[in-house]
Amino acid sequence: MKASAVLSLIGYLVVPSGAAILGRCVVAKRLHDGGLSGFEGYSLENWVCLAYFESKFNPVAVYENIDGLYTGYGLFQIRNPDWCDRGRNRCHVSCSALLNPNLNKTIECAKRIVKGKQGMGAWPSWTLNCQYSDTLARWLDGCKL
Repeated sequence: MKASAVLSLIGYLVVPSGAAILGRCVVAKRLHDGGLSGFEGYSLENWVCLAYFESKFNPVAVYENIDGLYTGYGLFQIRNPDWCDRGRNRCHVSCSALLNPNLNKTIECAKRIVKGKQGMGAWPSWTLNCQYSDTLARWLDGCKL
């Protein structure tokens, strides 16, 4: 019983070959180039922090909620019930388009989400890990933008 639980856990931790995990500074540069630095009053550090806590910088990450209520896509784990084509599609984008490492569609959709009344609070992981952090500057340490 314990062996199967350990093997299952290892299966979740192993990164598939060909995975597109991006470096922290690569993510920062792409988000900066996409216009997220200062967008709606949120610093680039906030966006990089969010990307880490949502996907560990994996732009092709797909996560299905245990209850099956939603699936999150891409760097920011944008959820299908509201934002992409398997739901209300408020971003007018296919969910698979949110899995592109160039991040263009992901950034466009994130901008639409953050313009809403919740702002970055639309992502609970931002609220928990980034909103009141006094160490946000570390997300850009050593990055050349």
